[in-house]
Amino acid sequence: MLGGYLIAYLNIDEVIRIIRSEDDPKAVMIARFKLSDVQVEAILNMRLRALRKLDEIEIRKEFDSLKTEQKDLQALLKSDERQWKCVAYEIDEVKKAFGPKTDLGKRRTGFADAPEIDVEEMQEAMIEREPVTVVLSDKGWIRALRGHLSDLGTLTFKEGDRLKRAFHATTMDKVLILSTGGKVFTLEAARLPGGRGHGEPVRLMLDMDKDQDVVAIFPFDPNGQRVVASAAGYGFRVPESELVANTRKGKQLLNVSGADEAKICVPASGDLVAVVGTNRKMIIFPLEQLPEMARGKGVRLQRYKDGELSDARVFSKEAGLNWTDSAGRLHTRPVAELADWIGERAQAGRLSPQGFPKNNKFGEL
Repeated sequence: MLGGYLIAYLNIDEVIRIIRSEDDPKAVMIARFKLSDVQVEAILNMRLRALRKLDEIEIRKEFDSLKTEQKDLQALLKSDERQWKCVAYEIDEVKKAFGPKTDLGKRRTGFADAPEIDVEEMQEAMIEREPVTVVLSDKGWIRALRGHLSDLGTLTFKEGDRLKRAFHATTMDKVLILSTGGKVFTLEAARLPGGRGHGEPVRLMLDMDKDQDVVAIFPFDPNGQRVVASAAGYGFRVPESELVANTRKGKQLLNVSGADEAKICVPASGDLVAVVGTNRKMIIFPLEQLPEMARGKGVRLQRYKDGELSDARVFSKEAGLNWTDSAGRLHTRPVAELADWIGERAQAGRLSPQGFPKNNKFGEL
């Protein structure tokens, strides 16, 4: 650019004539003075007051200085010996300015034991607590919408997909997922994809086998307890504190083998367990008959000859057993009317009460 300015000063009258008379002064100056595109642009953008003789002298001084520096740098690039001497000189200057005996380089802190830091607690402290609604579709797409939605009928899904499970949570919550393979996984609600679009496949966030599906998804309750069971009818109680997994691979909770798979994972809030099989037989027994375990196969909940476990629900004697029919109506049976179904764990039970859903499911609470 400075070289272009000098050419302009030496040919100022011709440059002014070209600018005033030519239709394309840029092209003409490039051809006339063998200038580059950058140089011509610099000349055309010059202000008239920059044409003073004093400015020309200053530009020439700066041009000569840069040419000298350029020549020196090119010589430096061609000589390994000069380069290493330059490096040595600069390191020596850094030592002089920042050495351990200088004001800038001397130690200003002492040595001490590093404090223990709860990384998880620190990360949670950086998350703002906000209400969200976690939504999982039947084909495994997950998202978290802002706020606690009351009307889930407005949710949209990909073609051929539909709602599988939705629940209220906060951005501070952990989300627990049980797969049909008996593994439990943990996701952070704050890290779930937002409500725009249809979310993301939950399999991309977890190391879940392709042939497995989600059995249950729910917000973590550190004081909660769950009943988990397989399709073969084996299960146990487990504190939710034992369900948190720290890696994408999850942790094995319910041991299943062969064609068997995890089937239910329901809250253990109450004192009675109602179990129903695909054969429509139901048995109710005390919750205390189920052992509390951290992992394993568990014990038999219900005995089957021609079916498998369909659903289970834990309830209290005071509240009674409830279920939801296909029309969404809630039905409640007091314990006094359930005497025929109350027995011991691992019994076959008897046909479900009149009015129980034909899909052999208690429905959402």
